[in-house]
Amino acid sequence: MSELSRRDFAKLAGAAGASVLAGSSLAPIAYAQGRAKVVIIGGGPGGATVAHYVKKGAPELDVTLIEVNRRFTTCFFSNLYLGGFRSFDSITHSYSNLRKMGIKIVRDWATSVDTSKRVVSLRSGKKLSYDKLVVSPGIDIKYDSVPGYSVKVAQTLPHAWQAGPQTQLLKRQLTKMRNGGVVVLAAPPNPYRCPPGPYERAAMIAHYLKTHKPKSKLIVLDPKKSFSKQPAFMEAYGKYYKGIIDVRLTTEIDNFALARVDPRARMVETKSGEKIKFDVANIVPAQRAGQIAFKAGLTQGDWCPVVPDTFASTKAKDVYVLGDASVATQMPKSGFSANSQARVVASDILAALAKKEKFAPRFRNTCWSLVAPNDSIKVGASYKPEGGILKASGGFVSKPGETAEVRRQNYLESVDWYAGIVTDVFAKSAPAKKPARKKG
Repeated sequence: MSELSRRDFAKLAGAAGASVLAGSSLAPIAYAQGRAKVVIIGGGPGGATVAHYVKKGAPELDVTLIEVNRRFTTCFFSNLYLGGFRSFDSITHSYSNLRKMGIKIVRDWATSVDTSKRVVSLRSGKKLSYDKLVVSPGIDIKYDSVPGYSVKVAQTLPHAWQAGPQTQLLKRQLTKMRNGGVVVLAAPPNPYRCPPGPYERAAMIAHYLKTHKPKSKLIVLDPKKSFSKQPAFMEAYGKYYKGIIDVRLTTEIDNFALARVDPRARMVETKSGEKIKFDVANIVPAQRAGQIAFKAGLTQGDWCPVVPDTFASTKAKDVYVLGDASVATQMPKSGFSANSQARVVASDILAALAKKEKFAPRFRNTCWSLVAPNDSIKVGASYKPEGGILKASGGFVSKPGETAEVRRQNYLESVDWYAGIVTDVFAKSAPAKKPARKKG
């Protein structure tokens, strides 16, 4: 499969949505006691998309979306906010259009799930029964994976891997830092949300430093020996940020995983024993599925095993787990992936409740990374269930030496995709930003 053009993305989104609705072809869905109830935990690109498509496909269904936040800030494109290419408002979206569709938006925490009784308990004390449950809780940070790091320390040394206040905190710290300061970005071990994310963040922080604090340095400490889109990223670092970015990958000799963090001394120590003083530290620890997945008994290790054809949980009947929390084998954890999986889940729910034929699933993922104004690199593939896993095919990745026009088109493609996915997720449009230009 070749790479998609900007026009192809619009066609793909429309076709995928149409297949969900066509797959339903529903007469009113009801059980003896009343309307069938679909409850979704988590209002990100996975959960909110399921709510959107299930309600759109069968308006008579009782659809409830449990999400504690009034507005959702996308982790994808949050690095562009750090680099000065996006406003915070442009990556933050409301659930109002989903509510207008008749979806019940419950602002609360899901605290437990009784999968035998099909009941979700909320922090407020309320209980919600369900016929089908979708769990899309995203990630939790494994704070104890980095000695010295904690929820409290994260208020000083942000991870910013759950977008929102943490992202704003990191941005404020970069803005207030002295010219000539040192920024440390500690990347996480595999697996984690958005494999290229730390390296796009490095480019965006470096762009900010180059523009506003050119005497400053960024040190990237990586517990891994390699990373996503590495050749294209490294070319960009040398081309745009020479003398600013210092990437330290773990080798057979040096281990750049963090041995400890000392917030008072403003110092990190690597497992090789190197001590580095910093002005700003962005610590991104190891991750796991969101806490409710553990409380619901849906996990195996840190993540949730699923049937690759449908993303049905292997641990409980009539429960689906998708997005970052799921074990999607070769399919990476990303907003694009979660949205793609959500369409399949919605289609499966509609078909199951209506006792209709199920359609063969189609999955896709693409991740774009902005490395400089009008210069984006990307990686992607299609995925299909095969031999009990989601197997990648038709993969593509940006390479060093590509023309400026190719990279500019990549950027425009990413802007179109962002506008499309937030429309799909939140049933509302997001304004497309013009080609990236330096601020200030």
